[in-house]
Amino acid sequence: MQVPNKPKNEAQRIEELEQLDILDTESEERFDRVTRLAKRLFDVPIAVVSLVDSDRQWFKSCYGMDAQQTPRDISFCGHAILGTEPFIISDATKDDRFADNPLVVGEPGIRFYAGVPLAHHDNTMLGTLCVIDTKPRHFNQEQINDLIDLAKIVEQELVTRVTATTDPLTQISNRRGFSSLGEKLLDYCRFGGFPVSLAYFDLDNFKQINDQFGHQLGDEALKQFTRLLESSFRESDVYARMGGDEFVVLMSGTTEMVAHIAIDRFTQSVEKFNQDSTHRYQITFSVGVASSKVLNDTTLESLIDVADKRMLEVKRSKSR
Repeated sequence: MQVPNKPKNEAQRIEELEQLDILDTESEERFDRVTRLAKRLFDVPIAVVSLVDSDRQWFKSCYGMDAQQTPRDISFCGHAILGTEPFIISDATKDDRFADNPLVVGEPGIRFYAGVPLAHHDNTMLGTLCVIDTKPRHFNQEQINDLIDLAKIVEQELVTRVTATTDPLTQISNRRGFSSLGEKLLDYCRFGGFPVSLAYFDLDNFKQINDQFGHQLGDEALKQFTRLLESSFRESDVYARMGGDEFVVLMSGTTEMVAHIAIDRFTQSVEKFNQDSTHRYQITFSVGVASSKVLNDTTLESLIDVADKRMLEVKRSKSR
């Protein structure tokens, strides 16, 4: 096994990593949503945002592997941060650097690894966004480009350390974050020839909740609605607060019929919440759905526009 070397700017790299004050922090949706999408987009069992510390690689976000860190000496990411380009191993068992690596011969049984270095100031590589498979495979250039695009989203979050793409109240994507992740999910559906559906939600009578019970309780209602969305839809779905009391969920590989089944399941969860809740308010909503087999002319905005119009039709029908 080959132990990864350390970059020439290792001292500066560790200093910048520590200045971010991100190591050993709780999981955050703004990173988790990227690894969720990467796992789905590339059909891999494991996707990780890994930060390479002085003697370990620590996982800020990890899907598919029951670990928070591993020693740096056995890390693939320790090798990846030595360059600026994607680091790809098609079959670790046939690579002398990794064939006897504990992560290859033992759990999780790595065969395929693709990692994009995460650049900070002055091109300092702090870690990687990586995807891992337990069987050998090959990435084409389009897949490599998609992984690079997702890594840039992670870099933006590391650089800003603010909620530029996250709604501060609900901690899910805002409109800007939804645009970035939604476009990647559309590309995935377009490449695979999969259908896609978008559900546009608007809370009914939300202004009355604010007026009658105050904005604090109104904020609580929005957070409860968000938790119900998260628990009812798939982890691989992309959901966001578009502003005010409006939310969207983008579902890949989902026809309109299947989307309505998912919405019915969500409706049941909301009804159960209302029955069991001790809150003074009730959550009700209107929803519109737009579905399409993703073609070259299918855009995220066109799906949003159609679903929004259908939602407004539902809302108007309730007031008649």
